[in-house]
Amino acid sequence: MTVDAVVLVGGKGTRLRPLTLSAPKPMLPTAGVPFLTHLLSRIKAAGITHVVLGTSYRAEVFEQYFGDGADLGLEMEYVVEDEPLDTGGAIRNVYDRLRADDAVIFNGDILSGADLGALIGTHRDTGADVTLHLQRVEDPSRFGSVPTDETGRVTAFLEKTPNPPTDQINAGCYVFKRSVVEGIPAGRRVSVERETFPGLLADGAHVHGFVDASYWLDVGTPEAFVRGSADLVRGLAPTSALPGQVGDALVLDGAQVMPGAEVTGGATIGAGSEIAAGARIAGSVLFDGVVVAEDAVVENSVLGAGARLGKGAIVRDVVVGDGAIVGAGCELLAGARVWPKVSLPDGSIRFSSDA
Repeated sequence: MTVDAVVLVGGKGTRLRPLTLSAPKPMLPTAGVPFLTHLLSRIKAAGITHVVLGTSYRAEVFEQYFGDGADLGLEMEYVVEDEPLDTGGAIRNVYDRLRADDAVIFNGDILSGADLGALIGTHRDTGADVTLHLQRVEDPSRFGSVPTDETGRVTAFLEKTPNPPTDQINAGCYVFKRSVVEGIPAGRRVSVERETFPGLLADGAHVHGFVDASYWLDVGTPEAFVRGSADLVRGLAPTSALPGQVGDALVLDGAQVMPGAEVTGGATIGAGSEIAAGARIAGSVLFDGVVVAEDAVVENSVLGAGARLGKGAIVRDVVVGDGAIVGAGCELLAGARVWPKVSLPDGSIRFSSDA
């Protein structure tokens, strides 16, 4: 397909700390592979082969892992932001690498089931300057809303309000004419929501809305990250990159789940991990080399690489950093976060606080 893909992956992922201390958010293991791999699989499935990554934080990690993209059937290039440019500035920053007349722009932390072929087709059929993927959501008051007229043209970009006039929100995926990208001011921070899109409307440009209600999730929080990974494992979210069969759990090569242990709810068990008899893992993401002792319980949580849980430990809605040790009988609940290499003594209890 003669269109470029641009993936913006420059954020620091602060809401997912401590996991993002060691890796950028799009590179965190998600259903068995780096999160970005799932998005790249959808880009490839849509027939797009030229991908430009706009990077900043830990920029070198992306190229080290994906290289030139040949293993995925893609041609990948990398552009590094020397300073934060916001979404609009980041799009302008990759302009020199664009080849086609149109570019599909993706936020690198969105998991979506939108039909990319239909999105691009709508953009071209309507002759739009920019086409936005607009997602219908049950509670649009948590987002800025984007109303459209009867023809599908965007009429405004509204800030969060208790009573939004539409259930359509900006879903973080756009198709830009290359000429519009060129018109974004270069070398400074530019917000697409506050500057680029309102400016285009004021100038009479055709900004179109592609509206659907497919799967959509911003994986920027621990809760959403866990849910997104589980949905990929269970086949609720689309991907061609799952390293195994769709099902109730994904156990990667080299992991050991002992008889009597339960792994359910779309949980992923990382390579080389060990799950002892009597342990229960539900809807969680365990990175590589995790050890979970007898009768421990892990629900809707993330355990970083090399983390260890003692006998009878309970973690629910928790993030445990790389190499951390949670002692026997510990209880970690309701948003608690354990930082890398921290050791919690037996019987500790933590609620919604860093440890």
